[in-house]
Amino acid sequence: MPRGLARDHAEKRAALRKGAATHFAEHGYDRASMASVATACGVSKALIYHYYDSKEALLFDILEGHLGALVDAVEAVPEGDAPEAHLRALIHAILANYRDADAEHKLQIDALETLPAELKAPLVDLQRRLVQRMGDALAAIGVRKEPRAVTMTVFGMLNWFYMWHRQGKGISRAAYGDLVTDMVLDGVRGL
Repeated sequence: MPRGLARDHAEKRAALRKGAATHFAEHGYDRASMASVATACGVSKALIYHYYDSKEALLFDILEGHLGALVDAVEAVPEGDAPEAHLRALIHAILANYRDADAEHKLQIDALETLPAELKAPLVDLQRRLVQRMGDALAAIGVRKEPRAVTMTVFGMLNWFYMWHRQGKGISRAAYGDLVTDMVLDGVRGL
């Protein structure tokens, strides 16, 4: 008879994802191995393989969790607000979901392209949903000139926050969200 799932299966899997994301981000996905991930997570290689049959499956699970949470967060932002308030809420939702996800975000940027097409496609779909949601919010405030460029510029401001921001030093995440929104709103009015 097959063994059932342990009561702490989900917690162990989440801890492995977090530890692996940190390890991959620090050492480079291409240079890391399942053995080095196991060592970094303080578990056996056999335990890693109990949860993931390959390094690609582990990366996919990390990125799917990260991007899925982002999509859930932006899709939870009510669209009934005034367009400016909706844009502000959307930007804040994205930045809030980036909290404690620096490693996952770095992997999204650095390693997504390494996945085989069948694993990459659903992740790219999640990214497109995020871009579409932001594009729609920007269109609602009147962006007509180069809408894709403006949309990707907003993501550029949000996506690189993790590179220079240090928790407890300088601007807060919320204040930065307001700054980005104000820059977008004032800039759009100038276009």
